[in-house]
Amino acid sequence: MQDSTYPFTRDLVFIGGGHTHALVLRSWAMKPLPGVRVTLINPGPTAAYSGMLPGHVAGHYDRDELDIDLVRLCRRAGARLIMGPATGIVPASKRIQVEGWPDVAYDIASIDVGITSDMPGLPGFPEHGVPAKPLGPFASKWAAFRAGQGAARVAVIGGGVAGAELAMAMAHALRRDGREARLTLLDRGRSLDRLGDRAQDRLRAALHELRVEIRDSVTPLRVTQMGVTLDSGEHIAADFITGAAGARPHPWLAQSALADAQGFIPVDARLRSRDASVYAVGDCAEMTEHPRPKAGVYAVRQAPVLLYNLRAALSGAGGQKRYVPQRDYLKLISMGGKSALAERSGRVLSGPLLWRWKDWIDRRFMARFDPPAPAPRPVLPWPRAAGLREALGPKPMCGGCGAKVGPGALHAALTTLSDDAPSDDAAILTTGEARQVISTDHLRAMVDDPVTMARIAAIHALGDIWAMAAKPQAALASLVLPRQSSELAERSLREIMQAAGEVMEAAGARIVGGHSTLGPELTIGFTVTGLCDRAPITQAGARPGDVLVLTKPIGSGVIMAAEMAGAARGGHVAAALRVMAQPQGAAARILGTAHAMTDVTGFGLAGHLRAICNASGTGAELSLKDVPLFPGALDLSRQGVRSSLFDQNRAGFAQVSDDPRSDLLFDPQTGGGLLAAIASKQAESCLASLRDQGFEAAIIGQITDRAGVLDIS
Repeated sequence: MQDSTYPFTRDLVFIGGGHTHALVLRSWAMKPLPGVRVTLINPGPTAAYSGMLPGHVAGHYDRDELDIDLVRLCRRAGARLIMGPATGIVPASKRIQVEGWPDVAYDIASIDVGITSDMPGLPGFPEHGVPAKPLGPFASKWAAFRAGQGAARVAVIGGGVAGAELAMAMAHALRRDGREARLTLLDRGRSLDRLGDRAQDRLRAALHELRVEIRDSVTPLRVTQMGVTLDSGEHIAADFITGAAGARPHPWLAQSALADAQGFIPVDARLRSRDASVYAVGDCAEMTEHPRPKAGVYAVRQAPVLLYNLRAALSGAGGQKRYVPQRDYLKLISMGGKSALAERSGRVLSGPLLWRWKDWIDRRFMARFDPPAPAPRPVLPWPRAAGLREALGPKPMCGGCGAKVGPGALHAALTTLSDDAPSDDAAILTTGEARQVISTDHLRAMVDDPVTMARIAAIHALGDIWAMAAKPQAALASLVLPRQSSELAERSLREIMQAAGEVMEAAGARIVGGHSTLGPELTIGFTVTGLCDRAPITQAGARPGDVLVLTKPIGSGVIMAAEMAGAARGGHVAAALRVMAQPQGAAARILGTAHAMTDVTGFGLAGHLRAICNASGTGAELSLKDVPLFPGALDLSRQGVRSSLFDQNRAGFAQVSDDPRSDLLFDPQTGGGLLAAIASKQAESCLASLRDQGFEAAIIGQITDRAGVLDIS
């Protein structure tokens, strides 16, 4: 989480998770600038490292080895991660536009989004071609193609170093897979002409040995599903067509006020754009004082200069450093198999030893982003109150529903109000003929992004209304913001209220007021009301023989606990957050004939199922293998990862075996699924409808007549 020791007064926003930004964030984690709130905007949870892409395409590296995990990196740096593509920047108002997000305000911004090798001017390429850049989408589409069967025909448009390297990697992978392959490398001029003659000769020989046909001085006219048509009328048959011809700016950046005529961002020696509050690095920038070709090798040396200048700009210290790129650099080019070519200043070497050297360099670079060792437990003062260490626990308190008070303590407190503790998700209010339900919930932040938290908190609060088959009506917001300047507080409130308002309006409700305050950490909550057209569905209606339907996977508590420790994979975190923010109004309507229903939240699946059984006077049988799990949750459970609420949820279930899968039944869920007891004859149709609406729903067991008994098999 971001350091809240000091109030936030400045917003630093990184656009793009390129190599330079990744290195800057790594350094920022070691020495943050107090008072600065850091944000990274990137389309997804990872950023592919270009140096290892050919090795991955050839099959030498797994996909995980190729990716920088931005979720882990941002956790270390105390930065919020916005997982959405930037679509525009408006320097005049200092706003960044992000797809599916409120505008993000900044005081200082830096852009490192790389380039694209898309070819919008080549008819048919956007529909049938695969740009080699951005790297992540290319790697995913190549993996899908490689998984196919039979003969493979590949066309690579662009005969520069990047195109030749990819062609050799593809040829090696397909041959190793035992597939008959035909690869064609197409270039308008002469392939590899930016290299010296000796390097060209060796790479052409390598291409020939791998049976890659080189077609120089040809011009693609159009791309179809069947291949590439040249201006001569010749057709090159291909099932996989990629483009590696030149460097093109992303369209949104080319259309901004920062771009030059070619669409890149001109920067001075201090890496500043024509707007002094915006910096740019990597291939999307054009170094006006020291022009250089587009190459990722400059990223490493740009990083310390960018870091120094950003800190100077944010602190008002002035005195920025100049970046002077090297005149020449070592080119290490993969040659398909575990062999590489090295070229610098006309000198050329090649062979397996060079590949081992390149592999060592690339792995050393990626090792910089490995998760750090767990932080040691804080040293407690002495003397101290008895029980202090036990109350702190062995790890930091979780966010979301993992921060709730345990079910035992809550039940004991509520029974002081009446002989029977409230057992349903929401209170039922009856005024004349009108039936209304009301509930409240709030969440301690699990992630630093207030928009993500606002969406999840809104969905989470609405869960109680949906669980009783009511129609959401109105909401009051309750917000605690970390200490920050009034300007930054206004920015945060705007983002939170816009995001939450969109969720509530989509559900049919309106935010009609609320309360906000400053405090030690971000907390977002809502009090929500709903109207019932008929008697609400409660927990007290399940009947023996009913089938149990669950609308979402479980395991989010384990994943987010691991994320706090830097031990969760970014892709798994992103997937969990998406599901937590999935509305369930459609699911509630489909399950409207349920005999009993609840939403699975802080007390875990087992705790909420027991609540239905206790209220209904029944028991239940649960099929453990049928319970859907979030990707990565079971592996983390096997590693012993547990939410801080686990032990309290587990108490009272002595009959349940201790094993990693069973333990997930006690994992607290945030924005969890609906759990419904449905008549058996309706279960399959309900399940089909839920899946049609995009829910990962499952039948996980049934209700029995053995009151209070929970059988798990």
